[in-house]
Amino acid sequence: MRFSVWPGPAQPWADTLELALHADATGWDGLWFADHFMPNAEDVSGPVAEAWTTLAGLAVATKRIRLGTLVAGNTYRHPAVLAKMAAQVDVISNGRVVLGLGSGWQENEHAKYGIPFSTIGGRLRRLDEACAIIKGLTIQPRTTFAGTYYQVTDAPLEPKPVQKPLPLLIGGGGEQKTLKITAKWADEWNVWGDPATMTQKMAVLDQHCATLGRDPKTIQRSAVAMFVLNDDKAVVDRVRAMGRPVIGGTADEVRTMIRGYRDAGVDEVILPDFMLGRGAARLAAYDRFMTEVAPEFH
Repeated sequence: MRFSVWPGPAQPWADTLELALHADATGWDGLWFADHFMPNAEDVSGPVAEAWTTLAGLAVATKRIRLGTLVAGNTYRHPAVLAKMAAQVDVISNGRVVLGLGSGWQENEHAKYGIPFSTIGGRLRRLDEACAIIKGLTIQPRTTFAGTYYQVTDAPLEPKPVQKPLPLLIGGGGEQKTLKITAKWADEWNVWGDPATMTQKMAVLDQHCATLGRDPKTIQRSAVAMFVLNDDKAVVDRVRAMGRPVIGGTADEVRTMIRGYRDAGVDEVILPDFMLGRGAARLAAYDRFMTEVAPEFH
């Protein structure tokens, strides 16, 4: 299994860089970064780092870990522009980028920046077309695509990404449409969930693959959940009360949870730093995972 860190985008660049360098040096497999422009709140004045420029900086600073968006909002950029950006960061990183992509959901960003939002169905149809363009541009010498929402004509993309193909990850768990788009286009897939949720949704994904005639084993699967490695049950209970899936508890309890993901067929577990604090406390929590939990699964 792979294990990756996820620094929250509201923290200063120095803190993100600190975690990236530490993860690169201590055996982690990847670092993921959310693609948002402002807080998802009434008060949008708080700082939020831009994802792709952050990953470009980390591509220079790190040497080994994979770097990906979890996930880029498709509505924020024309897919040809996004493909160009991701390909260049892949070149900078010498082939360590994953283009994580979703339909876009945070409505206040669209309203504040004047970006068209559309319905859920409209955003998913745009996502499907965007995947076609991104796949074409990153693989083919020239790409022409005439869709309902996007059009490119004899379009080049040079330099090409180092990876062939550039991994495309689709984020989301919608069983009728999002997982169908995943089966059609994705190299990787991610969703928030516990092992039971992952098992259920992966069965749906596999069925979509069967309908399309695709080998489901060609899609890597990753899960994300809130992370708290702490022997104090009260601390863990406070995180669970937030309502998100949680990987938390003592080292023994966390190992048991990771076994559940492994047995479900999950290839990668992504652990956010949202509840870990900053500085030495955050690094100590991640180090404890790598020394007391991860060795069983490598």
